[in-house]
Amino acid sequence: MNEDQLHIMRHSMAHITAAAVKNLWPQAKFGVGPVVDDGFYYDIDLGETKISDANFPEIEKEIRRIIEHGDDFEKSEVTINQAITWAKENKQPYKEELLNDLKRSGTTSARDLDMNEIGVATDKDSAVESVTFYKLGNFVDLCRGPHIANTKEVSSTFKLMRVAGAYWRGKETNPQMQRLYGVLFANQADLDEYIARLEQAKLRDHRRINHDLDLYHIDEEVGGGLVLWHPKGALLWFLIESYWYRAHLDSGYDLVRSPHIGSRLLWEKSGHWGFYSGSMYPPLEVGQSLEDSEASKAVEKSEQYLLKPMNCPFHVQIYNHSQHSYRDLPMRWAEMGDVYRFEKTGELSGLTRVRGFTQDDAHIICRKDQVKDELKRVIDFILDIYDAFGFDKKSVKVYLSLRDPDNKDKYAGDDVGWEFTEKVLREVTIEKGLDYKEELGEAAFYGPKLDFKVNDVIGREWQCSTLQFDFNLPERFNMSFVNESSKDERPYMLHRALFGSMERFIGLLVENYNGAFPVWLAPEQVRILTINDKVEDYVKEIEEKLKSVVLMEPIKYNEIRYTIDSRNESLGKKIREASTWKIPVQLIIGPKDKEAREVSVRTQGNEEKIKIDQLADYLKRL
Repeated sequence: MNEDQLHIMRHSMAHITAAAVKNLWPQAKFGVGPVVDDGFYYDIDLGETKISDANFPEIEKEIRRIIEHGDDFEKSEVTINQAITWAKENKQPYKEELLNDLKRSGTTSARDLDMNEIGVATDKDSAVESVTFYKLGNFVDLCRGPHIANTKEVSSTFKLMRVAGAYWRGKETNPQMQRLYGVLFANQADLDEYIARLEQAKLRDHRRINHDLDLYHIDEEVGGGLVLWHPKGALLWFLIESYWYRAHLDSGYDLVRSPHIGSRLLWEKSGHWGFYSGSMYPPLEVGQSLEDSEASKAVEKSEQYLLKPMNCPFHVQIYNHSQHSYRDLPMRWAEMGDVYRFEKTGELSGLTRVRGFTQDDAHIICRKDQVKDELKRVIDFILDIYDAFGFDKKSVKVYLSLRDPDNKDKYAGDDVGWEFTEKVLREVTIEKGLDYKEELGEAAFYGPKLDFKVNDVIGREWQCSTLQFDFNLPERFNMSFVNESSKDERPYMLHRALFGSMERFIGLLVENYNGAFPVWLAPEQVRILTINDKVEDYVKEIEEKLKSVVLMEPIKYNEIRYTIDSRNESLGKKIREASTWKIPVQLIIGPKDKEAREVSVRTQGNEEKIKIDQLADYLKRL
């Protein structure tokens, strides 16, 4: 079974599931039910009735009854007015709202109206005249299809997975619906593999592993979505950051730094105030002190600043501070910059969804004739970063995010700029042989972008790196350089992040390695475990051997990170604790080891005796 066939089956199963819910709860009102990765969902309003996991067996039983009954998917077309009448008569207010919007707009917009659920019989830019119905037994819905012909054709390897709250059309002011998720696969083996991956994902959840590793915590008294890094977590951060700085200096980047806040005027000029306000925090009034504000004193001269959601306007201002020649370009400026973005409390999640994070940002300012080479250079850099941290760069998938042609008001800039930048990104992805997919409407407000997604060891896809094309900020900030003809010319600007954010990338690494980092990345590489206090002098000798080990790659940081556990505890307890901490190398030392001039080396459950004079070379090979 190919992907297209699976997509049709999953789409059909969404409708079969909705039909089952309707049979069990006749009062059900339906939103939309598109296909998603590995399955589908349907948004449902049951009033005061709440679906839970306990209802899944009952719903699945009804789904199987519908499948075995063998109902046809019967297609028909009606006028838009007839469809609205149908929605009213059948008490389906969400469908009625979509249909009225569609009638008013006169055009279809897949992003706004979710066209998985509404079939339109005319071309995209024509007036809407008719919509498509699909009837399944007693259940009727609006949908463009396609579907299987009969329910008996659908794969029986499906499973309802979870139910979650979802605001209608994603707006908090709208009613909250119940989003019922399910999966469907071609065969039982694929479903079993998927369930096994989910179990692995639970075991590898970085929030669970953090209880053993003690990397960080989030304190509500400090603030939701703000991470407090503990010593081991801060050291892990330092190791990753050290690699990042070295790699950038070796790749021809210069380092810059910028403040955490910026004037309202800056964000208005950049366009963030108008286009990105949904992700920004309200202004801070810095024209008076907290004391004056608490005393309700009038502000003599108002100065409004905002927490920065991005670093780019600051880098532009650094550029504009001096005059530049075409010979100066390209300029590659990198910054580990702390940024702050609005996230709803209910959406915060460990390290992967926070309010304050560090973006490994860089901006490349270049001439038009340099754009392609710089894009290719960044792509190579991204793939090398994945390789360095143990990911298979051959598995990387790229998503080319383009402007939604039906909703141009969401974007800055003119058609000429958008057409050029989208064309260049498309050409570069093809020339680099990337596995890519185009996504309409996913571009940043200032330009198209490439999002890079990598698979971890259990097959999950993670987005880290992004490469964005910006022709708007140079225009808004009047950036220029003196070209070969001694005239001012506008440069192009590339935004890119390799990790995406340090917090999220560390969360990914914890889960990918299940907390057992490779030796070079482990905050604590070696723990010396003593059997008793009769080996103290021998431990000091081993410490000297450890200090002589020089580990040059991959971060050019040459000190072995070790601790000594000489507590008056049993060796078994010390080993268990070191294993819980996932320390990659344990050196076990007892009187017999001292006498034989040896050390017992324990790595990942394996144990062997090494002569003390061979210890340094042994560790270098790990």
